[in-house]
Amino acid sequence: MSSVDNLTHSLVGLAAARAGLERRSPYATFVCVAAANLPDIDILALAGGPAFYLKHHRGITHSIVGTLALAVAFPLLFCAAERAWARARGRDARARLKGLLVCSLLLSASHPLLDWTNSYGVRPFLPWDGRWIYGDVLFVIDPWVWLVLGGACFLLAKGRWSVAGWAALAFIITFVFFRVAWQSYSASFTGPGVSFWAPNLWCAGLVVFLVMRWKGFGASYGRGVAACALALVVLYCSAMKVVQARAHAEAEVGARELASYVNDRVLRVAATPVLADPLTWRCIAENERSFMRFDLKLGRPLKEMLLGIPSFPKPTGEDALLVERAARDADARVLLDFARFPVARVRRTDSGGWVVQFADLRFTEPGAPARPGGFALDVPVDSGR
Repeated sequence: MSSVDNLTHSLVGLAAARAGLERRSPYATFVCVAAANLPDIDILALAGGPAFYLKHHRGITHSIVGTLALAVAFPLLFCAAERAWARARGRDARARLKGLLVCSLLLSASHPLLDWTNSYGVRPFLPWDGRWIYGDVLFVIDPWVWLVLGGACFLLAKGRWSVAGWAALAFIITFVFFRVAWQSYSASFTGPGVSFWAPNLWCAGLVVFLVMRWKGFGASYGRGVAACALALVVLYCSAMKVVQARAHAEAEVGARELASYVNDRVLRVAATPVLADPLTWRCIAENERSFMRFDLKLGRPLKEMLLGIPSFPKPTGEDALLVERAARDADARVLLDFARFPVARVRRTDSGGWVVQFADLRFTEPGAPARPGGFALDVPVDSGR
């Protein structure tokens, strides 16, 4: 759940190229797709280990300054390399720097903007300000964005191999979609799941694009198909922001009602998206003495969804002292700097020692498998009681 997936970024780049940017210069399509993924060059931080990656992912490369620097440097380096290659082969260079610079600037900027839409967040003002901001609009993977952008690119595809490639991609996604939906209804599944109608709507969308391909929409409307797809994605995100505002308002009401049962007070609430269902939201609330997490389905009575909601109490007394000591651990500091809703649980080991588990309630909860660089972490603490 670390960020908007690279298939979405790539589809945005390809659709933007098909919408007209490919005319700016030879190699413009490649530059559009590459630039749309460029800020994720921070994947190189994995070489420093999982915790180092968590600390630096969506860091400087996703900030305004870093994105701008990458967007300018990439076409400059590309044109220099293309000229050197052309000279070595005795040919004229074809790349036009001005056109590629426009493509790179536009598509590089799209990356952090898309990443902002989910609940992981971005830090746009690095290196001066490391605060995270969150859009809470799209889940990390949104099949409806895939459907619209991928469908538009499919309509504009030329050649049998290209069409076959898009068909294979659609088949793989459909298979995975139905598998995830099936697992959502297994007895062991505890998340919000995938609504039964989502895979069926996905298949209906595929059929619509097949009919449009058969009717020659791509040949008839050309670049307008891709431009329309990009506009629909913007409209979809705007609509999701409106729905999210309503979900957040209902989540605040539900959180206050739950807190009142135990004489607690709500400090802050978030309503975050789930996979493929705009009407279901994963809600998290921090109270003075506890955290809560519950799933909200718009259109259903609120009281029906607030039964049996688990509460995660904040450690007090000697437990709080152990948590304070564990928070000094280097990996714990990384997780706590990242976590939006950090919960802590103290437990005793079989050997008589103590372990503090930190978890980011957005993505997991206490008791989940813990590892450095993940969303949950176990920190052994020397017995001091």
